[in-house]
Amino acid sequence: MKRILLFAAALCACGTAAADEGMWLLPYLQKMNIADMRDKGCRLKAEDIYRIDGSSLKDAIVVFGRGCTGEIVSPEGLVFTNHHCGYGSIQALSSVDHDYLKNGFWAMNNAEELPVPGLEIRFVRRILDVTPDLLGNVPDIAGEAERARIVEENTRALTERLEAEHEGMEIQVKSFFGGNRYFAFVMEVFKDIRLVGAPPSSIGNFGGDTDNWMWPRHTGDFSIFRVYASPDNRPADYSPENVPYRAEKYLKVSLDGYKEGDFAMIMGFPGSTQRYMTSYEIDKMLEVDNPQRIFIRGERQRILREDMDASDKVRIQYASKYAQSSNYWKNSIGMSRGIGKLNVKAKKEAEERAFTAWAEAETLPGERFREALPMIREACAALTALDAERQWLSEGFLQAVELLTPARYFLDRTEIEDPETRRTKFREWYEDFNPETDRKVAKRMLSLAREHMKRLPDCYAVIDRDFGGDIDAYVDWVYDRSRFTSIEGVESLLDDFSPEKAEADPAMPLARAVWERYTELGEQRKPLAEKFDEGHRLYIAGLMRMQPDKAWASDANSTIRLTYGQVLPYDPVDGVHYNYWTTLRGVMEKENPENREFVVPARLKELYAAGDFGRYADEDGTLHVAFLANCDITGGNSGSPMMNARGELIGLAFDGNWEAMSGDVAFEPELQRTIVVDARYVLFVIDKFAGAGWLLDEMELVQQPRKKGRR
Repeated sequence: MKRILLFAAALCACGTAAADEGMWLLPYLQKMNIADMRDKGCRLKAEDIYRIDGSSLKDAIVVFGRGCTGEIVSPEGLVFTNHHCGYGSIQALSSVDHDYLKNGFWAMNNAEELPVPGLEIRFVRRILDVTPDLLGNVPDIAGEAERARIVEENTRALTERLEAEHEGMEIQVKSFFGGNRYFAFVMEVFKDIRLVGAPPSSIGNFGGDTDNWMWPRHTGDFSIFRVYASPDNRPADYSPENVPYRAEKYLKVSLDGYKEGDFAMIMGFPGSTQRYMTSYEIDKMLEVDNPQRIFIRGERQRILREDMDASDKVRIQYASKYAQSSNYWKNSIGMSRGIGKLNVKAKKEAEERAFTAWAEAETLPGERFREALPMIREACAALTALDAERQWLSEGFLQAVELLTPARYFLDRTEIEDPETRRTKFREWYEDFNPETDRKVAKRMLSLAREHMKRLPDCYAVIDRDFGGDIDAYVDWVYDRSRFTSIEGVESLLDDFSPEKAEADPAMPLARAVWERYTELGEQRKPLAEKFDEGHRLYIAGLMRMQPDKAWASDANSTIRLTYGQVLPYDPVDGVHYNYWTTLRGVMEKENPENREFVVPARLKELYAAGDFGRYADEDGTLHVAFLANCDITGGNSGSPMMNARGELIGLAFDGNWEAMSGDVAFEPELQRTIVVDARYVLFVIDKFAGAGWLLDEMELVQQPRKKGRR
């Protein structure tokens, strides 16, 4: 307990942030951030943003689906998020006859809103510091495995208690600062979510892969959904009897825009950062992890793109999968580029030298901070080769070759639990599966794995023995005979299941060989991962002890955070200056009817030619599309609200900038920018382009009296 209190004291004693770095935990705003936020122009009190008991801005921010953020923008549960966050749902509702990806979708009343099966939205209802509950009985002499076991037992007991105290709520217990601190999040989960509006991809994904992560940007990256609830305003499965969720807190939408230097803040659910990464981990990332990911995904994406361009059916089936894969693929390219260009490794090495000197000179007997970096170094050295092989199995087989997904379900299965539910899930999965595309991917992946892996799965012995080493012939043999290439084949197995029938399928030995090797490598890495985790935890605790006056922010872990800064331009390289906003003129300048990424809808061109921007134009008469602020975000923040000093919505965060792609590892205050779609462009598309002005009637649009000479 003494150790816990010392860590908490070091954390809460930190001064306010000197730079704009930081994805801040809401319970710490009062002690750590609010004074600095006020100095930068914020007009809100800490309790306006986060209140332990009572309504605050926090209650308008939601987890959208499996990895994005959304915000409630009306009393009737209307949700804004990014187009790329809603992409999977829009794709799932699309068909060749109703191509909502290509043509967009707009409900003109509540009755036309489309239910989205499987989509969930989560509200954070309470945040609890549970560090004493989880670490209070962990002995100081406990090894990492014992510590992990005790924490897991404590987490299980705590979760059961909180579930009993908060009936119907979901409990998430998360680790912070490398396992030195823990918080519990009480979440209310709504499962009846309906699509309300989405622009065509020519607006919502304008620029495609080419413009992804780039500035200047001209993408209307938004989509609109609605939360439905039971008549008593509680979560409920889909039912025609459900009604729009009555929101206690929602964001007002500002028509004021912004100017350089204006205060800006984002609240959302950033997924993952590695700001405490060491130079040893950077070596592993640059030499193995990123190059392999870039190569493997690039090869698969090329095959998918060819088939998507040749068939509207395949395009719709694979649109979401392709977008998800290519986003992280390009992120890895930019990450490697940024880390090298900005000399991140050298900066990390300087920090490590300072830490080592401090640990040797200042730590007390019994403290183990001096062991931290050697433990990380040794673990990384041993993990590199293991993880290289495991990544090939994951990226090249388990994720890339989709036939393995249904086959893996039947591995070592003796019975089918709840067969009707399983049947429904399989039917949904097969809607987005094209066996001939997957066959091409399988041939390419198996060939590449043979060239690059040091120890191949056992299926290659069959290829060599029975097919003379001909991978294409082996793949054709599997796909021609496997029942897993179609929903009808899987249903025939579900209808009359036996383990013997499942094992007789030719895809099963392939799935087994890959999965067993993947599992084997996972077991080999466990003790190394424990060693790394212990070193990582000690390193973070030591850094905070070494610099007690620094404002420390925990790495992102998909929990609600706040980041703040200012609307600012930037200079990417010598002699180049980037303005902090773009306009609709840039869309027209980028138009290329021969390039699917830069097609401009006819209606948008008509509105531009007429200058028909309505009340959504800036005071200079232009229609702004996107803008920049130096807020600290990462994946998971997509769809997060960008708010002004009064907590009003001015835009939706949707990207970071190419020059600072190393930001997940090291924040670059001069270069780091969040790219935001302007809320006024969102409203313009809803109203002028789509004619769905009924949606604006339920929002609270606000505008301050304009002052002369703002810009």
